[in-house]
Amino acid sequence: MTLDPQTCYRALRAHDARFDGRFFVAVRSTRIYCRPVCTVRPPKRENCRFYPSAAAAESAGYRPCLRCRPELAPGNASVDATTRLAQAAASLIEDAALEEDSLEAIAARLGITDRHLRRAFGAEYGVAPVEFAQTQRLLLAKRLLTDTALPVTEVAFASGFGSVRRFNALFRQRYRMQPTRLRRQAAAPHAGDTLNFELSFRPPYDWAAVSGFLAARAVAGVEAVEDDRYLRTVRVAVERSEQRGWIAIGMSRKKPALRVTVSASLAKALPPVLSRVKALMDLACNPAEVAQALGALAGAHRGMRVPGAFDGFEVALRAILGQQVSVAAARTLAGRFAAEFGERIETPFASLQVLFPKADQIAKAQPGRIARLGMPAARARSVTALARAVAGGEIDLMPNADIEATLERLRALPGVGEWTAQYIAMRSLAWPDAFVHTDLGVLKALGETDPRRALAAAEAWRPWRAYAVMHLWQSLAKE
Repeated sequence: MTLDPQTCYRALRAHDARFDGRFFVAVRSTRIYCRPVCTVRPPKRENCRFYPSAAAAESAGYRPCLRCRPELAPGNASVDATTRLAQAAASLIEDAALEEDSLEAIAARLGITDRHLRRAFGAEYGVAPVEFAQTQRLLLAKRLLTDTALPVTEVAFASGFGSVRRFNALFRQRYRMQPTRLRRQAAAPHAGDTLNFELSFRPPYDWAAVSGFLAARAVAGVEAVEDDRYLRTVRVAVERSEQRGWIAIGMSRKKPALRVTVSASLAKALPPVLSRVKALMDLACNPAEVAQALGALAGAHRGMRVPGAFDGFEVALRAILGQQVSVAAARTLAGRFAAEFGERIETPFASLQVLFPKADQIAKAQPGRIARLGMPAARARSVTALARAVAGGEIDLMPNADIEATLERLRALPGVGEWTAQYIAMRSLAWPDAFVHTDLGVLKALGETDPRRALAAAEAWRPWRAYAVMHLWQSLAKE
């Protein structure tokens, strides 16, 4: 990633939130690195060095600022192929994939060689993937020490360290302090049955539109929107074991961030949980860049996001259930599906009692049993085909997957047409340029009857057409 020092310094002096997470500034005189939104007095230009990632700054010998907390910086969305590839690998590393798989396995999952991955990753983040992973573990540990009451031993293991000794040694080496000292310096964290975090975003963020979208599609027993918070049950596989619990997400009242509450039962799965929340809530979006591309269309809902997926299979399955029926009817079907195949879980919320079924569970179900929930037999066969493809590893429904290859595999499934494939790309794959041009709501909002003309009209919104879809749907909600 090429950084222009003059542009970076101007952004730093202005505390410009549009650049938050896009670069980090390191100060030679203090050996500390910060986010561009840090509220400390800007250092002299000659003392500043700019880095594309926190890992690159730490690799150069700088330690994180305790005031602006670089671990809270938002990520970056991209449609550039090489950048997106590097960000896909970074997302997998955040998901702790490097703890269980080799770099070669991650590269194979992305359909490239490990040499190509190293080259793309270094160009984007300024460090090797292994160094990036090490920094991510340390920054997560720093966050847990600051924001939770987890014992230091549990912090070490929750952050992905194999031993407390290794954690203590690396923390002292990088941050020049003992982990216990940081705990003493932080405000007294709350001890209890939950863990609380803040995940930053670039403002504005249209929470009303995003939470309303999720509420309209919430699967009964699995999801709910209550008291202006999004709630859901979750299960995450970590080191061949399954961690189960729940999360609650709402807006922070004091800063541009989402407040995320995680059940203590998910302490061992924090990296993938937080990574998936970022994808679900589209926290990597740069709204100024999107608004510039969409023009007048983005005016009514500044800060619109494209809700992603906590579980890509869940959203993909719901897309099939939603074929040729209303949003309300699809929601009803999804609720029946969860009740029939899901597993019970205890939570403090009356609205959350079910874990959505996994792909391998549905792959074993007979299409007839699925059809009895209230859908045509052909659609039930489509559900089974999707589940088998995901369970068998033929389709990977993760954000930043190879878009064209995944779309091709999806379209090859029985009963999966362009609307379903594009909707899955938009949400499960977090593809910002997905466009459901055959959607009746999109056609109505555009005043069109021909999907081909709608597709042609959307060319002006590239490469952010998924955001255009959200704005078009929102325009109909006002009617």
